[in-house]
Amino acid sequence: MATKKRRPVRSLVVLVITILAASAALVIGHIAKGASLVPSLALDLQGGTQLILTPTATDNDTRAITEDDINEAINIIRQRIDASGVSESEIAAMGSSNIVVSIPGTPTQETLDLIRSSSQMNFRPVLQVAPAALSQAPKSEEGPQSGQAAQSGATARGDQAQSARDAQSGAQSGAKEEAKPSQPVSTALDADKAKELADQNRDGKLSDEPMTKPENASSLAWITEQVLYDFYTLNCQEQSKKAHPEGPADKPFAACNDSGTLKYILGPVTVPGSDLSSANAGQVHNSTGQTTGEWGVDLQFNEAGTKAFAESSKILYSFQKEDKEGRSFFGYPDRNQFAVVLDGKIITAPRMNAIISTGQAQISGNFTAKSATALANQLNFGSLPLNFEVESEQRISATLGSDHLQKGLWSGLVGLLLVVLYLVWQYRGLSIVAAGSLVVATVMTYLTIAILSWTMGYRLSLAGVAGLIVAIGVTTDSFIVYFERIRDEVRDGRPLAAAVEEGWDRAKRTITVSDGVNLVAAVVLYLLAVGGVQGFAFTLGVTTIVDLAVIFLFTHPMMELLVRTKFFGQGHRFSGLDPEHLGAKSALVYAGRGRVVRRGSTGSSTRSAADSGNEDEAGQTLSIAEKRRLERLEAERQKASDTADSGEGDADVDTARTEKEGDEQ
Repeated sequence: MATKKRRPVRSLVVLVITILAASAALVIGHIAKGASLVPSLALDLQGGTQLILTPTATDNDTRAITEDDINEAINIIRQRIDASGVSESEIAAMGSSNIVVSIPGTPTQETLDLIRSSSQMNFRPVLQVAPAALSQAPKSEEGPQSGQAAQSGATARGDQAQSARDAQSGAQSGAKEEAKPSQPVSTALDADKAKELADQNRDGKLSDEPMTKPENASSLAWITEQVLYDFYTLNCQEQSKKAHPEGPADKPFAACNDSGTLKYILGPVTVPGSDLSSANAGQVHNSTGQTTGEWGVDLQFNEAGTKAFAESSKILYSFQKEDKEGRSFFGYPDRNQFAVVLDGKIITAPRMNAIISTGQAQISGNFTAKSATALANQLNFGSLPLNFEVESEQRISATLGSDHLQKGLWSGLVGLLLVVLYLVWQYRGLSIVAAGSLVVATVMTYLTIAILSWTMGYRLSLAGVAGLIVAIGVTTDSFIVYFERIRDEVRDGRPLAAAVEEGWDRAKRTITVSDGVNLVAAVVLYLLAVGGVQGFAFTLGVTTIVDLAVIFLFTHPMMELLVRTKFFGQGHRFSGLDPEHLGAKSALVYAGRGRVVRRGSTGSSTRSAADSGNEDEAGQTLSIAEKRRLERLEAERQKASDTADSGEGDADVDTARTEKEGDEQ
C-alpha cells in the first residue's frame, strides 16, 4: 500500500503566509485607520472613567425602586456598553440605590450618553417592511405620502416565513399611469444615492415633516423624506454591533429586527413601554379554555395602556384583509403589524388578529417554551420605568497599574526561559524545535490579540495576561507529547524517519483531544462568567486554537525536515534522538556464530550480521549509530559465548585429572 506523501514545506509556507498576512493587516490598519499596534489595556491596567448612577422612577410611575430593578438596570447598562464595542467594563451595585459603571480608557460622548439614558421600550405601528439584504426604490414620480411603499422585497422569517418574492404594490390615488416600474437596489446605500432616492420633491433637502396631515399613527403620510433616507442607509449588520437609539416618540423611525434580517419603517409611538404592566410566557388556550400545546406570551396593560392599545388595535385590525394604499411583504398587509422596539431594535412584530379592548393581549406563533420565556423577559425587562441620574463622573487610575503588568510579563518571560532550559536539558537538539514552536506561538498570539483589540474592541486585562502565561504550558505540553511518542518508537527499534511519522500519528490524537478539552472549558467559562474571568477564558481559548495551528503547521513539519539531516537523521548523541541513549531495542537479535534474526522471527530467517547490518526488517537503511550498536552488541555476545565455551573445557580437564589421581591411589 502506498504511503501518503508528506509535504512539510507546504505547511510551513502556509504558516508564513498567514503570519505575514496578519502582520500586513495590522500595519495597514495602523496607517489607514489609526489602529494601535499594541493591544488595548483593560480597566485594571489602564484606568478609565467611572460613573455613579442613581436610578429613579419616571414621572408616570411613583413606585419605589427595588433590588430587582437595580439588577435589571445593571443588565441593561451592560448590554448597552457591550453593544457600543467597549469590553472589559465593570458594572456593579453600590449600596441599595446606586450603580457604579467603570469604563476602560476614554469613552466617547455617544457611549456616555447611552449609559445615562433610560431604557426605552415602545409599541409602534408598522408602515413598511423590507429585507436587510435587498431593497427596492420607490417610483421616481411617487412619494411615500401618496401611499406608495418606499421599498419592497421578500425574505423568510421565523414565525412569518414566506417564499421570497417581490412585494406587491397596491392601487394608489394620485399615482401617475406613466410611472415606470421600480428598480431593485442594494441595501445600506451610500449617502448620495440614498438622498437622491429619498428627495421626492427634488428640492435638494430632506424634510422630516409629512407632506399631508397624517390621520393616525398608521398613516403612510408618516413616511417622510428623512425617515426614507434613514431607511435606505440603515445597515442592519452594523446596527447589531453598535447602539441605535430610538427616535422621538412623535416621529417615524427606521429600525431593524434583532436578528438583522429585516428592516422596518415604523410610525409614531402608540403605546409607551411603561404602560405594559406585565408579560408572561405560557400555554396558548383555545376558545373552550383548553391548552393547544403551543406557547405564547400574555401581555397585561395598565389603564392608560389598555385605552391606547385598544385604539391602536382597531386601526391595525382594519388592515387585516387588505391595504389598498400600502404593501404586503409577507402576503398580508404590512400595516396589520405592530412592532415592539427595545433600545432601538425590534424584538417582535406580530400581526393584529382582533380588536383588543380589555388590556389583555397574547402574542402567539412558532414559539418554544424557551423563546416565549425569553421574549417575556425582554418585554418585562424593557418596560422597566427607570431614568438614570449621574451623581458623579470622574477619571480613575488603574486599579493595578503598569507595575502589575510588568510583573506579569516578567513572570511569563521567566517561565518561558525555565521551560526552554528544561527542554535543552531533557531533549537536547530537539529543544530547537520546541523553542521555535514557542516563538511562533508567541508571535501568532500577539497578532491575534492585537487584531481583535482593533476590530472588536477587546482589551487585555491582568486575567487575560494570566491566560496567556498558562498558554506556555499548553503549547509545551503539546510538543512534549509529540517528542515522547517519537522516543517511544525509537526505543521499540524503529528507524528515526519511521519513528517521527508513527509518533506523529499517535501524538496528534492525544494533542487534539487535550486541546479540545481546554477549548470546551474556555467556552463554558466565558459563557458563564463575567468581567475578569471572561478575559482569562477568552485568552485561554485563543491560545488553545493557536497551539493547534502551531503543532500542525510548524512543529511536525519541522521534525519531518530535521530528521532528513545527518545530525538528527543518524541519531547524533546530542540530537535528542540517539537510540543508544534512549535504550532502544534492536530490530535484529544475535543468534550466535555470527548470525542474527529479526525480532520475533524463526531461525529459518537467519542471516549473517554483515548481510543484515545495512537494513532493518522494513528494508530501510539503518543509521550509523544503529549499525555501530548492532556490531558492538554482536561482538559482546560473541565474547560471552567464547568465554562460556572455554569454561566448559576447563571443567572437563579438571574432572579427568581427579579421576586419574583416584585410580592411582
